Amino acid sequence: MEPEYLITSFIIVVSPGTGVVYTLATGLARGARAGIAAAFGCTIGIVPHLAAAIGGLAAVMHASATAFNALKILGVAYLIYMAWNTLREDGVLNIDGQSSGGTSHLRTATTAFLINILNPKLSIFFLAFLPQFIMPTEEDPLRRMLELGSIFMIMTFVVFAIYGLFAAAVRERVVSRPRILAWMRRSFAAAFVALGIKLAFAGR
Repeated sequence: MEPEYLITSFIIVVSPGTGVVYTLATGLARGARAGIAAAFGCTIGIVPHLAAAIGGLAAVMHASATAFNALKILGVAYLIYMAWNTLREDGVLNIDGQSSGGTSHLRTATTAFLINILNPKLSIFFLAFLPQFIMPTEEDPLRRMLELGSIFMIMTFVVFAIYGLFAAAVRERVVSRPRILAWMRRSFAAAFVALGIKLAFAGR
């Protein structure tokens, strides 16, 4: 595996984005298992983008301003909703609602999945980035693209899980200090809004 691909992928994965913000917020609010569930959901959210790139759908979206903008608007709207939900006392950072049941974790993973699937820049990333590491002489480019995509997904899950576990580790300090919790709510909400604005002005 080319070190350039691994290094670039790691930088992209570790950089703060919507998935990172949600995973941190979830780990803080509901603990380690929920943080891992969020990491898993964000990772699964990559699959549709990879499939779109392989199937050529990403190329169509890249060429069509209407299709790209439609998905972008949905993504921005969802991020604004996440910001509002974070500020609510019973929202994303609801420390009291820390159910560890399967339904809660499924809901967490589903939300994380939606956050990533509504990010059109991921499809464009796979369309523009992965082909650079597929040689013209490659006998099976589809298999190669799946391998590269799988490595990216594994890296995403590991890094995001670490984010979630770290957030869970400092959770008790947040729970015991209402002022810090209020500050965290506002900070995460502001982060979602900032990411929404960044996505709104993103070009193809």
